[in-house]
Amino acid sequence: MTVLTADPGHAAPAARHRASRAYWRLIALALASGLSLPLLVIAAGLLQPFGDTWAHLAATVLPDYVRNTLLLVVGVGFSTLLIGTGTAWLVTMYRFPLHRIAEWALLLPLAVPAYLIAYTYADFLDFAGPVQTLLRDISPAVAGYFPPIRSLGGAIFLMSVVFYPYVYLLARASFLEQSVCVLEVGRTLGCGPWGNFFQVAVPLARPALAGGVALAVMEAVADFGTVQHLGVQTFTTGIFRTWFSFGDRVAAAQLSATLMAVIAMLMLIEFSLRGRARYAHTSGRYQPLPRPRLTALRGGLATAACVLPVSLGFVLPIAVLLWLAVANRFADAGGSFASLAWNTTILAGIGAVLVVAASALLTYAVRQAPGWVTRGGARIATLGYAAPGTVVAVGVLIPFAWLDNQLDSIMQQTFGVGTGLVLTGTIAAVLFAYLVRFAALGVKTVESGLSRIRPNMDDAARNLGLGALPTFVRVHAPLMRGTLLTAGLLVFVEILKELPATLIIRPFNFDTLAIRVFQLASDERLAEAATTALAIVGVGILPVIILSRRIGHGRPGTGEPGATAQSAGSGPRVY
Repeated sequence: MTVLTADPGHAAPAARHRASRAYWRLIALALASGLSLPLLVIAAGLLQPFGDTWAHLAATVLPDYVRNTLLLVVGVGFSTLLIGTGTAWLVTMYRFPLHRIAEWALLLPLAVPAYLIAYTYADFLDFAGPVQTLLRDISPAVAGYFPPIRSLGGAIFLMSVVFYPYVYLLARASFLEQSVCVLEVGRTLGCGPWGNFFQVAVPLARPALAGGVALAVMEAVADFGTVQHLGVQTFTTGIFRTWFSFGDRVAAAQLSATLMAVIAMLMLIEFSLRGRARYAHTSGRYQPLPRPRLTALRGGLATAACVLPVSLGFVLPIAVLLWLAVANRFADAGGSFASLAWNTTILAGIGAVLVVAASALLTYAVRQAPGWVTRGGARIATLGYAAPGTVVAVGVLIPFAWLDNQLDSIMQQTFGVGTGLVLTGTIAAVLFAYLVRFAALGVKTVESGLSRIRPNMDDAARNLGLGALPTFVRVHAPLMRGTLLTAGLLVFVEILKELPATLIIRPFNFDTLAIRVFQLASDERLAEAATTALAIVGVGILPVIILSRRIGHGRPGTGEPGATAQSAGSGPRVY
């Protein structure tokens, strides 16, 4: 009789593998817990009693916050859907003058923060600006009917010309992936160009369009600098005023929780718009998209439709800033540009490294220990991207202030020495806010790069005696060098442009380029801020260049970069 016994040589690796999986689960849970702490603190604000400040807000300005925020959502959502979808369809399906330039130029407004657009347009179109001054010289009667830029309508207009690229980017990617066969079937059923667009292409692109509109709307809801400068009362301005004017952190947290409820509602609406529909391609091979050349009249209208958003969202504000900078001889206010640039670079550089490192750990934990624990932790850790900077700032300051008070109390009782504010109002608090705010951007980028590395690479490294972490350092990281650099660059630029969280949490007398522009523009000194604003835009163009280089690579055979003869349709074609 043979007795089977466990082989210690096989049991030890299995035990080490189970221990490694548990270790990575703990990492995922720890990161998710830390990054979700500010949002949990905000949600807990609803459990606290509503005080006098809340009663005062509810009786005076809260209805305005709700109404203006909802109108902003509707206006920006409709406008960005119209502009982004229309321009994406034109540059994808037709040839007309400047269509090649329009393909990448339509992304340029992404390089300009919305608050810079607001500052330039307010200076350009205000009562004392050059436009209204010229109109009064020509015809005072006509000038009296000029619409005010400092209004809710002005905010919707400015945000629409800045945020439409979110819809354009996803819509064009979706249109590039659609099968020619489907469009040809639409033609055989009697659909003309407009019918094909509304009855075939748009329904197929519905998930992408809903996602793009959701991104644009959440950016609009999260915006602080634009609505504050234009005098529009929304939740973001209300949170800032409640914290700094009333000094009531509980009421600020409750306002933040209300805003997060609005954002959650928007996300549910976006999810419901997608419905249960699923779209898949039956083949990886494509016939080139037919791109007929439009007639002179229609081509001119298409060119105008694509040039106008770029002109309003990029060319005009940059021209105004250049004119002001040249008139001011590219001088910055007080000669502090070098110091501001250094502060901004340090914050953005350290923040980008931390975000990419945390994102890589979190994404790698999901790969090493797949399951609902790690995947759920990764999703929870990315919720901060949906929260406005003001909300994240309040959620960071409340627990940090509590920790500072506890530490100070312990030191006073034990050693008779007060510690003061060790965490609150420090660079550490600002960097933690960046981690919470931009973790989703890092996770999505790193995840896309890691998913392209086959699992057999992990198995081969394990057979060679490498553990999970050495495998990532010596195998995955070199293969993902481009992805990690891209993630770091995207986060760097986002931090460079970030305003509300930095404005609220930053240490005393520690300003960045964005804060300096905000301060000067608030004092109506945009000419002195023009050089600093142009520096922000110049760096912001970098991710736009990356996106524009990759946007046409999604469909072979379209005349875009990366097309090959075989993918263009040589041999048997299956659609």
